[in-house]
Amino acid sequence: MNIPEIKISDYTYELPDDRIAKYPLSERDASKLLIYKNKNISHTVFSNLTDVLPKNSLLVFNNSKVIRARLKFRKETGAVIEIFCLEPVKPFDVQQAFESAKPTQWRCIVGNAKKWKDAPLFKEISINGKTVILKAEKIKREEQAFIIEFSGDTPNISFAEIIENAGTIPIPPYLNRKPEQIDDERYQTVYSEHKGSVAAPTAGLHFTKSILNKLQDSGIETLNITLHVGAGTFKPVQTKTIAGHEMHTEHFVVEANAIKRLIEKADHVTAVGTTSVRTLESLYWLGVKLLEGNDITEGILQWDPYNLPSNYSTKEALTALAEYMEQNNLQFFNSKTAIIIVPGYKFKVVKTLITNFHQPHSTLLLLICAFIGDDWRRVYDYALENDFRFLSYGDSSILFSG
Repeated sequence: MNIPEIKISDYTYELPDDRIAKYPLSERDASKLLIYKNKNISHTVFSNLTDVLPKNSLLVFNNSKVIRARLKFRKETGAVIEIFCLEPVKPFDVQQAFESAKPTQWRCIVGNAKKWKDAPLFKEISINGKTVILKAEKIKREEQAFIIEFSGDTPNISFAEIIENAGTIPIPPYLNRKPEQIDDERYQTVYSEHKGSVAAPTAGLHFTKSILNKLQDSGIETLNITLHVGAGTFKPVQTKTIAGHEMHTEHFVVEANAIKRLIEKADHVTAVGTTSVRTLESLYWLGVKLLEGNDITEGILQWDPYNLPSNYSTKEALTALAEYMEQNNLQFFNSKTAIIIVPGYKFKVVKTLITNFHQPHSTLLLLICAFIGDDWRRVYDYALENDFRFLSYGDSSILFSG
């Protein structure tokens, strides 16, 4: 197996705590926008994005919606147990899990787990004026998580309704504060639609309805895909080399028509956020697997892109995927990806990237390093020297490759 030799110490930087944006700006599109193009760096404000984009661009958005994934239960002893829902296990499909009024099982992180023995936990919540008792029961312990079964005592109440009324928005741990009312609105993109993420696709937080209208008026095309962002996006690389890091898996859904449009605009794709990048690049490698006669039921594994043939064109690979969907009468393609994008990776679909500024020692920073090469240091130094705000609620950048 070919695994890139990447030392994490070569791809990090010093990020002072006071440069981490703890709260969003009052206006989404008032953030700074760093522009990296033809190796030149400048900046403007995000509201001018339409003026920066080439007119033939196709912007790809991740329309996943952040769920209120943190649930707090209080034992009779007074001990507080926090359950952080990561992903559904039974049913496995995200949409089915939210629509189900039957008991559902989720993979969860449990805070204060030592205080929770074997007895179920109960939480009283109000839904549409009715009192519902939510029950949480441990099913299985895993190495770094628990399988928890949730059930309500009222029929016809979906898990989506339960979690919406019982949970809180899981803002990033590096904000070092509790969720507040402002996060309910601002830690969602204005175009979020499909529930399933436990972290926001933060590059999209800068977009407003006004900017989306300006894009449409200027003839810049857009399309939506859905990748449900997992908590693993915050997991730092703790190994000395990237070979020892286990990449998290995320689920995505793409419409057949979206793949056809990607084929038509293959040379002009702008990804809004790293989650869109991960999805778009994974689509290429799924197409390669089909062309090579390989099974695609496992989706894209961490090191697949470094071991599969890379000589197929973007259109060839995406066309293979489109034909597969047509042959199987699929209007939507559901899959999963653990793709890891590190320096040395050759991008197949994405030509331009809109993204925030990422944590040191993170796979997201490695993705940026792969996209613009050694100039990532110039970009981050420029941002630090010009008072850019960093991470989820911070400022933005648009990076042009090549």
